[in-house]
Amino acid sequence: MKADMAQQHSLLELAELDAELGRLNHRAANLPEQQAYDKVQAEHREAADRLAALVIALEDIDAQVARLESEVDGVRQREDRDRKLLDSGTVNPKQLEELQHELETLERRQSSLEDTLLEVMERREQLAGEQAGQQTKVDGLQHDLAAAAQARNEALAEVEDVRGQRAARRAEIITTLDQALAALYERQRATSGVGAARLLGRRCGGCRIELDRGELARISAAPDDEVVRCPECQAILLRIGGA
Repeated sequence: MKADMAQQHSLLELAELDAELGRLNHRAANLPEQQAYDKVQAEHREAADRLAALVIALEDIDAQVARLESEVDGVRQREDRDRKLLDSGTVNPKQLEELQHELETLERRQSSLEDTLLEVMERREQLAGEQAGQQTKVDGLQHDLAAAAQARNEALAEVEDVRGQRAARRAEIITTLDQALAALYERQRATSGVGAARLLGRRCGGCRIELDRGELARISAAPDDEVVRCPECQAILLRIGGA
């Protein structure tokens, strides 16, 4: 297969563009800005989960408070009823003794319920403080997440802009290449990742392996427009500038 110097120069530019596009693809897939976003997103998710757990805990506490307040109210109502009976003077001695005993029991029960209610309310106050602090943390991380997303999007847009320019130039070059040469290049690139490379002294610019003297002599003896390939990686060797 033959390829004049103009074709070889175009093929070299194509290879360099493909190498750059590969680097751009790698950069797009491994943006530091994306990693920063992922880190903040994980922190935000963890903080939001903690906030949700605190909300549930507060709901449980509120249910306990409501239940305890209801029980205290019930005990007080029974105490009021018993005291009214005592004050009415219509109970006999046996009922009086029973009422007094029940009032003592109700007072102890009310005291115990109120102590428990106080403990629960203190726990609620603590949880409410934790919830407020956690909400502040979530809000701050939400702001950080938005900033990280913007930085990532801007970095990705920059990569996409350059990638679009290089892809457009690549498409232009492909149209100028001999179809058989372009097909050979594409097959080789699909096989090894490098379709063509410059011969750098004794070294292939694709696989970076030094060629032995016999191969170098063979390549040097080939006409300038002859398409030669690296014996190691099979990339098209471009002898631009002499070799």
